[in-house]
Amino acid sequence: MELILLEKVRNLGNLGDKVSVKPGYGRNYLLPQGKAVPVTAANLEAFEKRRAEYEAKAASQLSGAEGRKAKLEGVEVTIEANASPEGKLYGSVGPREIADALQAAGHDVHKNEVIQGEGPIRNTGEYEVVVSLHADIQTTVKVIVVGEK
Repeated sequence: MELILLEKVRNLGNLGDKVSVKPGYGRNYLLPQGKAVPVTAANLEAFEKRRAEYEAKAASQLSGAEGRKAKLEGVEVTIEANASPEGKLYGSVGPREIADALQAAGHDVHKNEVIQGEGPIRNTGEYEVVVSLHADIQTTVKVIVVGEK
């Protein structure tokens, strides 16, 4: 499936690139999210007319992400979870709990921006969690998981 990207997509391409993707990825993710349009003569012409608008939107998203990254530098959040005396959690701490803790601390972070490469946290302790604010901008946040008293 041939598509024109309307914004930068990680591991795929930049704004205005013509890419070939599997039909399911294009049909189920890129098209509904508004990240791409099919390659047709009309879409090519419409894209070229609106290229400056798309570039301005991408630049504003990038600057907004850089501002959010500056606010997140050196941030620590503490999450209380139900744990055994040995420090093993009865549940787990995933992206939703981390995003909720960051929002409670006054930061605008969504659960889909929190990346846990090693899976959910299952023990008490200190962890470094990656927050992906944009396709080009990532930062780390310290998450401290403690047992409930």
